[in-house]
Amino acid sequence: EVQLVESGGGLVQAGGSLRLSCAASGFSFDDYAIGWFRQAPGKEREGVSCIASSDGFTYYVDSAKGRFTISSDNAKNTVYLQMNSLKPGDTAVYYCAAGEYGDDYVCPGVWDYWGQGTQVTVSS
Repeated sequence: EVQLVESGGGLVQAGGSLRLSCAASGFSFDDYAIGWFRQAPGKEREGVSCIASSDGFTYYVDSAKGRFTISSDNAKNTVYLQMNSLKPGDTAVYYCAAGEYGDDYVCPGVWDYWGQGTQVTVSS
């Protein structure tokens, strides 16, 4: 059974930090990229970052560059999203997802598996 389980969300003041975790199981971790997405109320889902553990490729949306860091612990099949200098605009439900990686240094266009999401709330 494929599972993606997010954790680490919560309430934090602006300028604070959170580290999200995405624990994956049930598929070949090395063959997939893991992405982080977020969706705020009334807004479309947005891709935030992705990582391919096979070659270390990473991607960040412009609003995350310099503040968020994605990393992978292959021994634990877990991907982390370290979020620093959080802003109220980062408030959203954060989801991780897995998609087959083509070894082509781009995030997958299709995401096969999704987690249940974790709420991040940044107060001003």
